[in-house]
Amino acid sequence: MLTPAEPRIFGQPTPETHPHLMKPGELTPGIAALEYELRRAKLMDRLSENSVVISLGYRMRYMSNKVFYPFHQNTDFFYLCGFNEPDSAIVLEKNNSRRGYKMTMFVPPKNRCLEMWEGSRTGVLGAIDFFGADEARTFNSKIKDIIKNYKDIYIDLPPRTNILSTDNIQKSIGRNSVKPLSRIIQDLRLTKSDSEIALMRKDGEITGKAFIQTMKFTKPGLSEHDLYAKIDFECRIRGAQSLAYVPVVAGGINALTMHYVRNDMPLRNGDLVLLDAGGEYYGYASDVTRTWPVNGKFTQSQKELYEAVLNVNRRCIKLCTEAEGISLNGIHEISVELMKEELLNIGFDLSEGDIDRVLYPHHVGHYLGLDVHDTPYIDRSRRLSSGMVITIEPGIYVPPNDAYPERYHGMGIRIEDNVVVGATDPIVLSSTAPKEIVDIEFCMANS
Repeated sequence: MLTPAEPRIFGQPTPETHPHLMKPGELTPGIAALEYELRRAKLMDRLSENSVVISLGYRMRYMSNKVFYPFHQNTDFFYLCGFNEPDSAIVLEKNNSRRGYKMTMFVPPKNRCLEMWEGSRTGVLGAIDFFGADEARTFNSKIKDIIKNYKDIYIDLPPRTNILSTDNIQKSIGRNSVKPLSRIIQDLRLTKSDSEIALMRKDGEITGKAFIQTMKFTKPGLSEHDLYAKIDFECRIRGAQSLAYVPVVAGGINALTMHYVRNDMPLRNGDLVLLDAGGEYYGYASDVTRTWPVNGKFTQSQKELYEAVLNVNRRCIKLCTEAEGISLNGIHEISVELMKEELLNIGFDLSEGDIDRVLYPHHVGHYLGLDVHDTPYIDRSRRLSSGMVITIEPGIYVPPNDAYPERYHGMGIRIEDNVVVGATDPIVLSSTAPKEIVDIEFCMANS
């Protein structure tokens, strides 16, 4: 039996067990229990009477028999409750109570034998005591007992990665009106709170410092894999729990492949290397790209093409304000025109389609948050407003084609920053990562 001095052990950090990570009142590092409560209240306010929400966590996923991947929660589910264990769900029943809803959590039960192997579980009592559920159950209790009396059921019918199979949940729902949930949650997720921005600012600082050390580490004779290992280590040693995604480490002509992730080629003297990576810090992603010379010194041709991309990057970042009244799509259209101007200035002879189909084939940016490509249901035509976090990532990729100046053949350059949209001024979260030529060369010369 626990004595009063002994902390209660749950399946994830708490202020009691991890005071070095969390402050009193926080449910997850950096985010207060009250903020999660307000998120759920905002969601329920948007729904009609006689509605119920079912949000489903992910199951553990396996690489091979009994060899599991690091667990990563369904981000919509995590946004609503902060619960970071597999095989879980929450049900929110809209009602006339002071809270405005009843919250029931479905969680794996405490199991001493399994916890000896897999680690502590929060269990039913912990879901009530720490996560604020009005009621908690194991999945031995049928979910249909709760939802059978509601007209509108908001749920994203689950793939096999969820705790409930599609067949089982459809049997529980029966003839009720089923409506998509994620679109509503993502609309809430789009504008970040001060607490979320603080976490993303820290993540940007971690990632930026990791880029500095990786630049210093770079030299001919290393491999792309070495830089992968270095950026991963430098993010983790500074507090990131992992990388937010498999990084692109593309030396030379490999940078012409947008999602090059083999990362297994040697880095050659005289080539550029493009590194697209970011840490994940307590759920929130960073997504930064920098391009630098393997030997630490830009050639004249590399400088010319790099400055062209950097000029577009700078000018697009300045547009990331609410006062501009612009969308991500609008910034992209401007970036294409700016890129055309820059390339014409350095000797490109451009035909229709060269920019957007060959040389700059991707979008200038995307939303960023709990997911790298955050809130995918939110169209990029939406006007930017304060509190949104986006990427700005113009790039140029010159194939060995006689239509383009030979001195730039095989070069791929992308410069990506993470930006908080401000009322009149943007905030660049990734500013620690060097991107001016003089700063990159100074950094690499002082390794």
